[in-house]
Amino acid sequence: QMHLEESGGGLVQPGGSLSLSCAASGFTLNMYAVAWFRQAPGKEREQIACIQNVDHTTTYEEPVKGRFTISRDNAKNSVILQMNNRGPDVTDVYSCAMGGVQASWYIRKCSADPSEWDLWGQGTPVTVSP
Repeated sequence: QMHLEESGGGLVQPGGSLSLSCAASGFTLNMYAVAWFRQAPGKEREQIACIQNVDHTTTYEEPVKGRFTISRDNAKNSVILQMNNRGPDVTDVYSCAMGGVQASWYIRKCSADPSEWDLWGQGTPVTVSP
């Protein structure tokens, strides 16, 4: 059975750092694009970072550019989101998703459209507070 599970969420101080992990089971995560989304209470879910398969091209939304890094840990069949210099008080739920736009039979590219993603994790909450 294919499954994604996020971990690493919790409390972080403004300006602090936190690392989230998206671990896959039942399939090889490196064969797919992987994206991280976040959703604040009462707001739409938004994609903040994405990494493609094959060439591992990464994309970031403007609010997190230069502060967040998405990378693969193939040994652990996972994708990591390193978050540095977190912003002011906020609580978001971070979710990872795998899939992406099928550009060819083996290339999956990033897309901000949630419908392009095949499998989602349950999400992990991150709270920024002094």
